[in-house]
Amino acid sequence: MINDIKKDTETRMSKSVESLQTAFHKIRTGRAHPSILDAVRVEYYGSEMPISQVANVNVEDARTLAVVPWEKAMVPKVEKAIMKADLGLNPSTAGSVIRVPMPPLTEETRKTYIKQARSEAEQARVAVRNIRRDANNDAKGLLKSKEISEDEEHQAQDDIQKLTDKYIAEIDQLLEQKEHDLMQV
Repeated sequence: MINDIKKDTETRMSKSVESLQTAFHKIRTGRAHPSILDAVRVEYYGSEMPISQVANVNVEDARTLAVVPWEKAMVPKVEKAIMKADLGLNPSTAGSVIRVPMPPLTEETRKTYIKQARSEAEQARVAVRNIRRDANNDAKGLLKSKEISEDEEHQAQDDIQKLTDKYIAEIDQLLEQKEHDLMQV
């Protein structure tokens, strides 16, 4: 039973870290990366689709993305969707290729993005701590129902704390890397 609690705790904590990584992909650095457009939704025959399902998104050079819709008729819709996504990007169309240049980051936008990254990291830390609290409560519940001994409950809490420390350290490392990426000129 304790092992089930630990496995569930680890699974949930790893999902929190994955969620943070996804959030960090949406915070753009000065470099072009296809994941910047992951949040863009394109209207395709009456339904909203992720851009990756209606076009190829490639890195043309360090500061430019090339978006090639699979259907010629989708070019204006994809371009409009990129503009509406509020990412601060201005696409330009040349035939069936939409080029999305990455504007250089100013000092002010870098600081704003770092604040956003820190906020996302703090939310992930809070999520991990909440998962720890839930797991500890589950262990205490097993102790109250006399399914485990006090020693087993204490050991379970120690193991859960080690997992928490591991994932918090991983979150801190991801944040440090993102801040480093954002501050590179």
